[in-house]
Amino acid sequence: MRPHIRRRGIAALVASLLLTPATARATVAAADPQTVARTLSAQTAITGTVWLVDPRSHAVVAVADGTVTGARLGRLRAVAASHGVRVERVAGTLGLRLSGGDPIIGNGVYRCTLGANVVGGATYYLITAGHCGTVATTWRTVGGVLIGTTVGSRFPSDDYSLVRYTGTVIHEGAVGSQDITSAANAYVGEHVCMRGSTTGVHCGTVTALNATVNYAEGTVSGLIRTTICSEPGDSGAPLYDGTILLGLLSGGTGNCTSGGVSYFQPILEVLSAYGVSVY
Repeated sequence: MRPHIRRRGIAALVASLLLTPATARATVAAADPQTVARTLSAQTAITGTVWLVDPRSHAVVAVADGTVTGARLGRLRAVAASHGVRVERVAGTLGLRLSGGDPIIGNGVYRCTLGANVVGGATYYLITAGHCGTVATTWRTVGGVLIGTTVGSRFPSDDYSLVRYTGTVIHEGAVGSQDITSAANAYVGEHVCMRGSTTGVHCGTVTALNATVNYAEGTVSGLIRTTICSEPGDSGAPLYDGTILLGLLSGGTGNCTSGGVSYFQPILEVLSAYGVSVY
């Protein structure tokens, strides 16, 4: 998992969190829940944890995967308890969806998933996960045909990258057979689907927004949490609702055999950062 901590207005909150537990709980309760979640994540920074706000109760929740044990679990529980935050456990290991393979191959080694084709001016690009673009500069198809070169990448803090088409590969504005015509922010309860290069098409529900995820490689904030399963190689996979593009796969826990949870980088931030659009 990885970190993205917005610092605006946090200094006073961080100081308040150092008060006695009873006083701190009162301060946390009065503060903006998303700010509290980011601040507590920054204080603990434990790999294998997620800090988010439950959209139903508006309470801060800490989630720990199966690798968080012993002293690390004790530290997480102590911080959570001192601020009245509940801790949830999930099976498996929270990690990035990156492996050597296909269908878009970075530097001949790393397999990720093409998230979407986009255009800026008269230039065409593809977007994928940032942790893919930080480790690879040249991308090819599984058959070895040149796709293009990484021209921008952001990870950690966010998780997206931009690859400029330089080869002769055809790039259509669709996700499989599903045409994509617009992009938007996801909302809690929305029925969504993901098409990953490893797992294919899986659908589920958006369960939270603005999740802060602590990967071993770094922390990413502002992610969409869903009930969709994913596996290594799916990194960068598109999250969509019909013709509307919503996000790119960052990481998750579990798998598509026993079930899992996945986290997505919101798409509007990506399009704005690079000045590109879907087509």
